[in-house]
Amino acid sequence: MKKNKESCDDKKCPIHGHVNVKTESYTGMIIKKDANRSATIEWNRQHYISKFERYELRRSRLHVHNPACVNARIGDVVRVMKTRPLSKTKNFAIVDIIKKGGAQ
Repeated sequence: MKKNKESCDDKKCPIHGHVNVKTESYTGMIIKKDANRSATIEWNRQHYISKFERYELRRSRLHVHNPACVNARIGDVVRVMKTRPLSKTKNFAIVDIIKKGGAQ
């Protein structure tokens, strides 16, 4: 986890706040962004079907915290790490942006 040059006063920020991150991490693309520092990421995975001896494409989605210092946008590929429960549905926070997207 690298330190950003920007600072924020967000208590739920894993970089500047009081939230510890755990080892579980995922990489995905942001498909939705909320005004309340929330985002939804999605990634595709292959699942094997033994009956047909083929793979099918499945998707996984996570609701994550988008800190003000990171400020990831729709289309960005980000890395998220597990934290304590931040809200009813958010248990992950964006740590860094891997690749900038072109949307919005």
